[in-house]
Amino acid sequence: MRRLVSWMFCAVLAGMALGCAQAKKTANEIEVWHWMTDRQDSLQALAERYEQQTGIKVKIALFAPSDSYTQKVIAAAQANVLPDIYGILDKKSIVASFIKAGYVADLTEAFKADNGAWEKRLFAKAINNNRFVEGNVDKVKPGIYGVPLDVSNIQMVYNRALLKRAGIMKPPATFDDFIADAQALRRVGIPPFVTGFGEMWIVDCFASNYAFNIMGEAKVMATFRGEVPYTDPDWIAVFALFKKLADKGVFMEGIVTKGNKYAEQDFALERAAFSFDGSWCVNIYKTMNPGLDYGVLPLPPVSSNFPMRMWDGAGSSLVVNDLSPNKDKAVAFLKWLTAAEQQTYLAEKTNNLPANRDAHRAFTDVLGGFSKVMENTTHPNIWPLNEDPLVVEAFDKGIQAIMIGDETPQQVAGEVQSVKVRQMGRAARP
Repeated sequence: MRRLVSWMFCAVLAGMALGCAQAKKTANEIEVWHWMTDRQDSLQALAERYEQQTGIKVKIALFAPSDSYTQKVIAAAQANVLPDIYGILDKKSIVASFIKAGYVADLTEAFKADNGAWEKRLFAKAINNNRFVEGNVDKVKPGIYGVPLDVSNIQMVYNRALLKRAGIMKPPATFDDFIADAQALRRVGIPPFVTGFGEMWIVDCFASNYAFNIMGEAKVMATFRGEVPYTDPDWIAVFALFKKLADKGVFMEGIVTKGNKYAEQDFALERAAFSFDGSWCVNIYKTMNPGLDYGVLPLPPVSSNFPMRMWDGAGSSLVVNDLSPNKDKAVAFLKWLTAAEQQTYLAEKTNNLPANRDAHRAFTDVLGGFSKVMENTTHPNIWPLNEDPLVVEAFDKGIQAIMIGDETPQQVAGEVQSVKVRQMGRAARP
Protein backbone atom coordinates (compact mmCIF):
# COMPACT_ATOMS: atom_id res chain seq x y z
CA MET A 1 0.00 0.00 0.00
CA ARG A 2 2.85 2.38 0.85
CA ARG A 3 4.45 1.73 -2.55
CA LEU A 4 1.11 2.26 -4.29
CA VAL A 5 0.60 5.59 -2.55
CA SER A 6 4.11 6.73 -3.47
CA TRP A 7 3.61 5.61 -7.06
CA MET A 8 0.30 7.44 -7.22
CA PHE A 9 1.82 10.67 -5.93
CA CYS A 10 4.71 10.51 -8.38
CA ALA A 11 2.38 9.63 -11.24
CA VAL A 12 0.28 12.69 -10.60
CA LEU A 13 3.31 14.97 -10.58
CA ALA A 14 4.66 13.26 -13.69
CA GLY A 15 1.34 13.87 -15.42
CA MET A 16 1.73 17.56 -14.72
CA ALA A 17 5.15 17.55 -16.32
CA LEU A 18 4.04 15.65 -19.40
CA GLY A 19 1.49 18.28 -20.32
CA CYS A 20 -0.18 16.11 -22.95
CA ALA A 21 -3.20 17.54 -24.65
CA GLN A 22 -6.53 16.84 -22.96
CA ALA A 23 -8.73 14.57 -25.06
CA LYS A 24 -11.13 16.69 -27.09
CA LYS A 25 -14.84 16.44 -26.44
CA THR A 26 -17.80 18.16 -27.99
CA ALA A 27 -19.27 21.13 -26.19
CA ASN A 28 -22.37 19.10 -25.35
CA GLU A 29 -20.68 16.03 -23.90
CA ILE A 30 -19.18 15.22 -20.52
CA GLU A 31 -17.60 11.99 -19.32
CA VAL A 32 -17.85 10.43 -15.86
CA TRP A 33 -15.55 7.66 -14.59
CA HIS A 34 -16.57 5.62 -11.55
CA TRP A 35 -16.02 2.27 -9.82
CA MET A 36 -19.50 1.64 -8.30
CA THR A 37 -20.81 -1.55 -9.89
CA ASP A 38 -24.06 -1.40 -7.89
CA ARG A 39 -24.85 2.04 -9.34
CA GLN A 40 -23.93 1.64 -13.00
CA ASP A 41 -27.45 0.98 -14.29
CA SER A 42 -28.95 3.75 -12.16
CA LEU A 43 -26.32 6.28 -13.17
CA GLN A 44 -26.80 5.37 -16.81
CA ALA A 45 -30.55 5.87 -16.52
CA LEU A 46 -30.02 9.26 -14.89
CA ALA A 47 -27.52 10.25 -17.60
CA GLU A 48 -30.14 9.50 -20.25
CA ARG A 49 -32.71 11.51 -18.32
CA TYR A 50 -30.28 14.43 -18.07
CA GLU A 51 -29.65 14.38 -21.82
CA GLN A 52 -33.38 14.47 -22.47
CA GLN A 53 -33.76 17.48 -20.17
CA THR A 54 -30.69 19.49 -21.19
CA GLY A 55 -29.32 18.16 -24.47
CA ILE A 56 -25.99 17.44 -22.72
CA LYS A 57 -24.77 13.88 -23.32
CA VAL A 58 -23.24 12.24 -20.25
CA LYS A 59 -21.02 9.22 -20.84
CA ILE A 60 -20.92 6.96 -17.77
CA ALA A 61 -17.82 4.72 -17.73
CA LEU A 62 -17.46 1.97 -15.12
CA PHE A 63 -14.04 0.56 -14.23
CA ALA A 64 -14.02 -2.18 -11.61
CA PRO A 65 -12.89 -3.51 -9.23
CA SER A 66 -11.69 -0.49 -7.29
CA ASP A 67 -7.99 -1.42 -7.63
CA SER A 68 -8.33 -1.46 -11.42
CA TYR A 69 -10.16 1.83 -11.28
CA THR A 70 -7.39 3.44 -9.22
CA GLN A 71 -4.76 2.25 -11.72
CA LYS A 72 -6.85 3.70 -14.55
CA VAL A 73 -6.96 7.08 -12.82
CA ILE A 74 -3.21 7.02 -12.17
CA ALA A 75 -2.45 6.29 -15.81
CA ALA A 76 -4.86 8.98 -16.98
CA ALA A 77 -3.25 11.50 -14.65
CA GLN A 78 0.15 10.62 -16.10
CA ALA A 79 -1.10 11.20 -19.62
CA ASN A 80 -3.24 14.19 -18.67
CA VAL A 81 -6.38 12.57 -20.11
CA LEU A 82 -8.60 12.40 -17.05
CA PRO A 83 -12.33 12.71 -17.74
CA ASP A 84 -14.51 15.68 -16.82
CA ILE A 85 -15.76 13.96 -13.65
CA TYR A 86 -14.14 11.15 -11.66
CA GLY A 87 -13.48 9.92 -8.14
CA ILE A 88 -10.26 9.52 -6.16
CA LEU A 89 -10.20 6.40 -4.00
CA ASP A 90 -7.59 7.24 -1.43
CA LYS A 91 -6.85 9.23 1.69
CA LYS A 92 -7.01 13.00 1.82
CA SER A 93 -3.28 13.52 1.30
CA ILE A 94 -3.55 11.83 -2.11
CA VAL A 95 -6.56 13.96 -3.00
CA ALA A 96 -4.40 16.93 -2.06
CA SER A 97 -1.69 15.80 -4.49
CA PHE A 98 -4.25 15.72 -7.31
CA ILE A 99 -5.45 19.19 -6.36
CA LYS A 100 -1.93 20.63 -6.32
CA ALA A 101 -1.22 19.01 -9.69
CA GLY A 102 -4.20 20.88 -11.15
CA TYR A 103 -6.49 17.89 -11.70
CA VAL A 104 -9.27 18.83 -9.25
CA ALA A 105 -11.40 21.96 -9.45
CA ASP A 106 -12.18 24.11 -6.42
CA LEU A 107 -16.00 24.01 -6.22
CA THR A 108 -16.38 26.45 -3.34
CA GLU A 109 -17.83 29.21 -5.48
CA ALA A 110 -20.45 26.85 -6.95
CA PHE A 111 -21.44 25.58 -3.52
CA LYS A 112 -21.71 29.13 -2.13
CA ALA A 113 -23.73 30.54 -5.07
CA ASP A 114 -27.36 31.55 -4.50
CA ASN A 115 -26.77 32.06 -0.80
CA GLY A 116 -25.19 28.64 -0.46
CA ALA A 117 -28.19 26.73 -1.87
CA TRP A 118 -26.19 23.71 -3.08
CA GLU A 119 -24.17 23.42 0.12
CA LYS A 120 -27.25 23.72 2.33
CA ARG A 121 -29.10 20.84 0.72
CA LEU A 122 -26.30 18.34 1.39
CA PHE A 123 -25.20 16.97 4.76
CA ALA A 124 -22.47 19.17 6.17
CA LYS A 125 -20.42 16.20 7.31
CA ALA A 126 -20.51 14.75 3.79
CA ILE A 127 -19.25 18.02 2.35
CA ASN A 128 -16.61 18.34 5.04
CA ASN A 129 -15.01 15.11 3.88
CA ASN A 130 -14.26 16.96 0.65
CA ARG A 131 -13.25 20.23 2.29
CA PHE A 132 -9.77 21.52 3.07
CA VAL A 133 -9.83 24.03 5.90
CA GLU A 134 -7.56 26.97 6.62
CA GLY A 135 -4.13 25.81 7.80
CA ASN A 136 -4.59 22.19 6.65
CA VAL A 137 -1.51 19.98 6.88
CA ASP A 138 -1.54 19.31 3.12
CA LYS A 139 -1.14 23.04 2.37
CA VAL A 140 -4.07 23.04 -0.04
CA LYS A 141 -5.95 26.27 -0.64
CA PRO A 142 -9.02 26.19 1.64
CA GLY A 143 -12.14 25.12 -0.23
CA ILE A 144 -14.54 22.36 -1.24
CA TYR A 145 -13.06 20.02 -3.84
CA GLY A 146 -15.55 17.18 -4.18
CA VAL A 147 -19.25 16.38 -4.42
CA PRO A 148 -20.66 13.65 -2.13
CA LEU A 149 -23.20 11.30 -3.71
CA ASP A 150 -24.08 9.35 -0.59
CA VAL A 151 -23.33 8.97 3.09
CA SER A 152 -23.08 6.08 5.54
CA ASN A 153 -22.83 5.47 9.25
CA ILE A 154 -22.08 2.54 11.53
CA GLN A 155 -24.50 1.36 14.20
CA MET A 156 -25.89 -1.72 15.93
CA VAL A 157 -28.18 -4.04 13.99
CA TYR A 158 -30.37 -6.62 15.68
CA ASN A 159 -32.32 -9.69 14.55
CA ARG A 160 -35.94 -9.33 15.71
CA ALA A 161 -36.76 -13.04 15.42
CA LEU A 162 -33.75 -14.17 17.47
CA LEU A 163 -34.49 -11.60 20.18
CA LYS A 164 -38.10 -12.83 20.42
CA ARG A 165 -36.88 -16.41 20.74
CA ALA A 166 -34.98 -15.30 23.85
CA GLY A 167 -38.03 -13.46 25.22
CA ILE A 168 -36.66 -10.01 24.36
CA MET A 169 -39.47 -7.76 23.13
CA LYS A 170 -37.50 -4.57 22.45
CA PRO A 171 -33.87 -3.71 21.64
CA PRO A 172 -31.57 -2.57 24.47
CA ALA A 173 -31.71 1.07 25.53
CA THR A 174 -28.55 1.03 27.67
CA PHE A 175 -25.28 -0.88 27.89
CA ASP A 176 -26.55 -2.80 30.92
CA ASP A 177 -29.67 -3.76 28.94
CA PHE A 178 -27.40 -5.06 26.19
CA ILE A 179 -25.49 -7.22 28.67
CA ALA A 180 -28.75 -8.61 30.07
CA ASP A 181 -30.09 -9.35 26.58
CA ALA A 182 -26.85 -11.12 25.66
CA GLN A 183 -27.14 -13.40 28.66
CA ALA A 184 -30.77 -14.17 27.79
CA LEU A 185 -29.69 -15.10 24.27
CA ARG A 186 -26.93 -17.34 25.63
CA ARG A 187 -29.46 -19.21 27.76
CA VAL A 188 -31.32 -20.31 24.62
CA GLY A 189 -28.13 -21.11 22.69
CA ILE A 190 -27.95 -18.00 20.47
CA PRO A 191 -24.56 -16.26 20.08
CA PRO A 192 -25.29 -12.66 21.09
CA PHE A 193 -22.92 -10.41 19.12
CA VAL A 194 -20.65 -10.56 16.10
CA THR A 195 -18.62 -7.97 14.21
CA GLY A 196 -15.33 -7.75 12.38
CA PHE A 197 -13.03 -7.13 15.34
CA GLY A 198 -10.26 -8.80 13.36
CA GLU A 199 -10.07 -5.49 11.49
CA MET A 200 -8.44 -2.73 13.52
CA TRP A 201 -10.60 0.09 12.18
CA ILE A 202 -13.74 -1.57 13.54
CA VAL A 203 -12.15 -1.97 16.98
CA ASP A 204 -11.16 1.70 16.84
CA CYS A 205 -14.62 2.79 15.70
CA PHE A 206 -16.45 0.83 18.42
CA ALA A 207 -14.08 2.02 21.16
CA SER A 208 -14.06 5.68 20.11
CA ASN A 209 -17.88 5.72 20.06
CA TYR A 210 -17.85 4.73 23.72
CA ALA A 211 -14.99 7.12 24.50
CA PHE A 212 -17.09 10.02 23.19
CA ASN A 213 -20.04 8.76 25.26
CA ILE A 214 -18.04 8.35 28.48
CA MET A 215 -15.83 11.45 28.42
CA GLY A 216 -16.97 13.70 25.56
CA GLU A 217 -15.16 14.92 22.47
CA ALA A 218 -13.16 17.64 24.26
CA LYS A 219 -11.43 15.15 26.55
CA VAL A 220 -10.74 12.72 23.70
CA MET A 221 -9.05 15.52 21.74
CA ALA A 222 -7.15 16.59 24.85
CA THR A 223 -5.79 13.03 25.06
CA PHE A 224 -4.63 13.21 21.45
CA ARG A 225 -2.81 16.46 22.30
CA GLY A 226 -1.09 14.71 25.22
CA GLU A 227 -2.91 16.65 27.93
CA VAL A 228 -4.83 13.64 29.31
CA PRO A 229 -3.09 10.26 29.77
CA TYR A 230 -4.56 6.95 28.66
CA THR A 231 -4.26 5.87 32.28
CA ASP A 232 -7.03 8.35 33.16
CA PRO A 233 -10.02 6.59 34.79
CA ASP A 234 -12.27 7.44 31.84
CA TRP A 235 -9.98 5.66 29.39
CA ILE A 236 -9.68 2.68 31.71
CA ALA A 237 -13.49 2.63 31.73
CA VAL A 238 -13.44 2.39 27.92
CA PHE A 239 -10.99 -0.53 28.02
CA ALA A 240 -13.02 -2.16 30.80
CA LEU A 241 -16.11 -2.30 28.58
CA PHE A 242 -14.41 -4.89 26.41
CA LYS A 243 -13.47 -6.99 29.41
CA LYS A 244 -17.06 -6.90 30.66
CA LEU A 245 -18.42 -7.87 27.25
CA ALA A 246 -15.97 -10.78 27.09
CA ASP A 247 -16.60 -11.90 30.69
CA LYS A 248 -20.37 -11.87 30.18
CA GLY A 249 -20.17 -14.04 27.06
CA VAL A 250 -21.41 -11.35 24.68
CA PHE A 251 -18.89 -12.02 21.92
CA MET A 252 -19.33 -14.72 19.30
CA GLU A 253 -16.49 -17.23 19.35
CA GLY A 254 -13.55 -16.12 17.19
CA ILE A 255 -14.64 -12.48 17.02
CA VAL A 256 -11.11 -11.14 17.61
CA THR A 257 -9.82 -12.62 14.35
CA LYS A 258 -13.00 -12.30 12.29
CA GLY A 259 -13.02 -10.11 9.20
CA ASN A 260 -16.09 -7.96 8.69
CA LYS A 261 -17.32 -9.72 5.57
CA TYR A 262 -17.46 -12.97 7.56
CA ALA A 263 -19.22 -11.21 10.41
CA GLU A 264 -21.76 -9.89 7.91
CA GLN A 265 -22.36 -13.44 6.72
CA ASP A 266 -22.88 -14.59 10.30
CA PHE A 267 -25.49 -11.93 10.98
CA ALA A 268 -27.23 -12.28 7.60
CA LEU A 269 -27.53 -16.05 8.06
CA GLU A 270 -28.91 -15.55 11.60
CA ARG A 271 -25.95 -17.01 13.46
CA ALA A 272 -25.88 -14.04 15.88
CA ALA A 273 -28.52 -11.70 17.25
CA PHE A 274 -26.57 -8.43 17.19
CA SER A 275 -23.87 -6.95 15.00
CA PHE A 276 -22.00 -3.68 14.56
CA ASP A 277 -22.08 -2.72 10.90
CA GLY A 278 -22.45 0.13 8.45
CA SER A 279 -25.45 1.24 6.41
CA TRP A 280 -23.91 -0.53 3.40
CA CYS A 281 -25.01 -3.77 5.09
CA VAL A 282 -28.54 -3.26 3.76
CA ASN A 283 -27.46 -4.35 0.30
CA ILE A 284 -25.26 -7.15 1.66
CA TYR A 285 -27.96 -8.67 3.85
CA LYS A 286 -30.53 -8.35 1.06
CA THR A 287 -28.29 -10.44 -1.19
CA MET A 288 -27.53 -13.08 1.43
CA ASN A 289 -30.95 -13.34 3.08
CA PRO A 290 -33.78 -11.32 1.50
CA GLY A 291 -36.21 -12.29 4.26
CA LEU A 292 -34.00 -11.17 7.16
CA ASP A 293 -36.07 -9.29 9.75
CA TYR A 294 -33.80 -6.81 11.50
CA GLY A 295 -33.63 -3.32 12.93
CA VAL A 296 -30.98 -0.71 13.64
CA LEU A 297 -30.09 1.45 16.64
CA PRO A 298 -27.06 3.32 18.02
CA LEU A 299 -24.71 1.46 20.31
CA PRO A 300 -26.40 1.29 23.74
CA PRO A 301 -24.88 4.10 25.84
CA VAL A 302 -22.96 3.63 29.07
CA SER A 303 -23.36 7.20 30.24
CA SER A 304 -25.97 9.92 29.95
CA ASN A 305 -23.38 12.68 30.36
CA PHE A 306 -22.45 12.81 26.67
CA PRO A 307 -24.25 11.68 23.51
CA MET A 308 -23.37 8.45 21.74
CA ARG A 309 -21.63 9.47 18.53
CA MET A 310 -21.55 7.21 15.47
CA TRP A 311 -18.85 7.13 12.84
CA ASP A 312 -20.12 8.22 9.47
CA GLY A 313 -18.47 7.11 6.26
CA ALA A 314 -17.27 9.51 3.61
CA GLY A 315 -19.51 7.73 1.12
CA SER A 316 -18.83 8.08 -2.59
CA SER A 317 -17.62 11.42 -3.88
CA LEU A 318 -16.79 12.74 -7.33
CA VAL A 319 -14.48 15.56 -8.36
CA VAL A 320 -14.38 17.81 -11.41
CA ASN A 321 -11.25 17.90 -13.57
CA ASP A 322 -9.93 21.45 -13.38
CA LEU A 323 -8.41 21.05 -16.86
CA SER A 324 -11.70 20.04 -18.47
CA PRO A 325 -12.92 22.36 -21.26
CA ASN A 326 -16.45 21.47 -20.13
CA LYS A 327 -15.88 22.17 -16.44
CA ASP A 328 -18.98 24.34 -16.04
CA LYS A 329 -21.17 21.65 -17.61
CA ALA A 330 -19.61 19.03 -15.33
CA VAL A 331 -20.44 21.14 -12.26
CA ALA A 332 -24.00 21.65 -13.51
CA PHE A 333 -24.48 17.89 -13.94
CA LEU A 334 -23.23 17.15 -10.41
CA LYS A 335 -25.51 19.83 -9.01
CA TRP A 336 -28.43 18.15 -10.81
CA LEU A 337 -27.31 14.67 -9.72
CA THR A 338 -27.36 15.69 -6.06
CA ALA A 339 -30.81 17.30 -6.20
CA ALA A 340 -33.52 15.58 -4.16
CA GLU A 341 -35.30 13.88 -7.07
CA GLN A 342 -32.17 12.21 -8.45
CA GLN A 343 -30.88 11.36 -4.99
CA THR A 344 -34.16 9.72 -4.06
CA TYR A 345 -34.03 7.66 -7.26
CA LEU A 346 -30.49 6.48 -6.49
CA ALA A 347 -31.45 5.58 -2.93
CA GLU A 348 -34.47 3.56 -4.06
CA LYS A 349 -32.43 1.67 -6.65
CA THR A 350 -29.26 1.05 -4.65
CA ASN A 351 -30.20 1.25 -0.93
CA ASN A 352 -27.39 3.75 -0.32
CA LEU A 353 -28.08 6.74 1.92
CA PRO A 354 -28.17 9.91 -0.20
CA ALA A 355 -26.07 12.97 0.56
CA ASN A 356 -29.10 15.21 0.02
CA ARG A 357 -31.00 15.92 3.24
CA ASP A 358 -34.42 16.14 1.59
CA ALA A 359 -34.04 12.72 -0.03
CA HIS A 360 -34.01 11.13 3.44
CA ARG A 361 -37.56 12.08 4.36
CA ALA A 362 -39.26 9.05 2.85
CA PHE A 363 -37.09 6.40 4.49
CA THR A 364 -38.63 3.93 6.91
CA ASP A 365 -37.41 0.95 8.93
CA VAL A 366 -33.72 0.04 8.49
CA LEU A 367 -32.57 2.80 6.14
CA GLY A 368 -34.59 5.24 8.21
CA GLY A 369 -32.74 4.08 11.31
CA PHE A 370 -29.41 4.77 9.67
CA SER A 371 -30.67 8.03 8.18
CA LYS A 372 -32.05 9.68 11.30
CA VAL A 373 -28.71 9.82 13.17
CA MET A 374 -26.70 11.53 10.43
CA GLU A 375 -26.65 14.83 12.30
CA ASN A 376 -25.08 13.12 15.31
CA THR A 377 -22.24 11.40 13.50
CA THR A 378 -18.51 11.97 13.60
CA HIS A 379 -15.43 10.70 11.79
CA PRO A 380 -11.64 10.98 12.13
CA ASN A 381 -11.54 12.84 8.80
CA ILE A 382 -13.39 15.78 10.33
CA TRP A 383 -11.84 15.73 13.82
CA PRO A 384 -9.64 18.73 14.60
CA LEU A 385 -6.74 16.32 15.12
CA ASN A 386 -6.00 12.60 15.08
CA GLU A 387 -3.97 10.33 17.29
CA ASP A 388 -0.51 9.14 16.24
CA PRO A 389 -0.85 5.94 14.14
CA LEU A 390 1.45 3.92 16.40
CA VAL A 391 -0.60 4.91 19.43
CA VAL A 392 -3.77 3.87 17.61
CA GLU A 393 -2.17 0.53 16.76
CA ALA A 394 -1.21 -0.08 20.39
CA PHE A 395 -4.71 0.97 21.48
CA ASP A 396 -6.51 -1.41 19.10
CA LYS A 397 -4.19 -4.36 19.66
CA GLY A 398 -4.47 -3.80 23.39
CA ILE A 399 -8.25 -4.04 23.19
CA GLN A 400 -7.95 -7.30 21.28
CA ALA A 401 -5.66 -8.59 24.05
CA ILE A 402 -8.29 -7.63 26.64
CA MET A 403 -11.01 -9.49 24.71
CA ILE A 404 -9.06 -12.75 24.73
CA GLY A 405 -8.01 -12.32 28.36
CA ASP A 406 -4.30 -11.83 27.79
CA GLU A 407 -4.17 -8.39 29.43
CA THR A 408 -6.17 -6.27 31.84
CA PRO A 409 -7.59 -2.83 31.06
CA GLN A 410 -5.03 -1.27 33.40
CA GLN A 411 -2.13 -3.03 31.67
CA VAL A 412 -3.29 -1.93 28.25
CA ALA A 413 -3.82 1.66 29.45
CA GLY A 414 -0.23 1.76 30.72
CA GLU A 415 1.19 0.29 27.52
CA VAL A 416 -0.73 2.69 25.29
CA GLN A 417 0.39 5.63 27.40
CA SER A 418 4.01 4.49 27.13
CA VAL A 419 3.74 4.50 23.33
CA LYS A 420 2.07 7.93 23.50
CA VAL A 421 4.91 9.37 25.61
CA ARG A 422 7.52 7.90 23.28
CA GLN A 423 5.85 9.27 20.16
CA MET A 424 5.41 12.71 21.69
CA GLY A 425 9.09 12.72 22.59
CA ARG A 426 10.05 11.89 19.03
CA ALA A 427 7.77 14.60 17.65
CA ALA A 428 9.36 17.16 19.95
CA ARG A 429 12.92 16.46 18.76
CA PRO A 430 14.38 19.05 16.38
